[in-house]
Amino acid sequence: RTLEVSRTPLRAALQTLAGEGLLHHTPNRGFTVPEQSLSAIVDAYEMRALAEGLAARLAAERGLSDALRQRMEDALTDGDRALAPETADDARRGLYAEANAAFHAMIHEAAQSQLVRDVLRICQRVPQTSAHNIVAFDLDDVRQRHAAHRQIYEAIICREPREAERLMRQHVLAVKLSMARWFGQQRAVDPN
Repeated sequence: RTLEVSRTPLRAALQTLAGEGLLHHTPNRGFTVPEQSLSAIVDAYEMRALAEGLAARLAAERGLSDALRQRMEDALTDGDRALAPETADDARRGLYAEANAAFHAMIHEAAQSQLVRDVLRICQRVPQTSAHNIVAFDLDDVRQRHAAHRQIYEAIICREPREAERLMRQHVLAVKLSMARWFGQQRAVDPN
């Protein structure tokens, strides 16, 4: 009622989210958000590291169009702006999340592999592993991650596939470590 949305599209949206594994449906009880264990989060990051690494390697092997190269540079510049000292703290997370998601999406596009995209979509069933979701936002960690984006980009444009793959895997695994640290801190604050 508050959002002035009828039940039919709302039910359809909930069913879609349940089909993607983001919600659990119990007949006659409704929908719930599944509790994610640290183990599930770690597994999803491990798989994402493999898929993202492959995407970066394929992008380096296949090369970037001028338009895609420019869009990647724009995403890197947007990340620079988001992390600049003059950016308001309350805006920083959202701005960086957009730049981060755009950068990763362009690498997926450059890889030209539907299989890689499918695997990454499955990994995102654990919401904490999505490139759109910047949960663990320690500014120093995020600045290091952004610096890794630049290194990955340079390996791709220099057509160094193995280096691009190595850097991307290392990057995703560093995010996994930040997420695991954040998850542990949240559990310490709220053990329930």
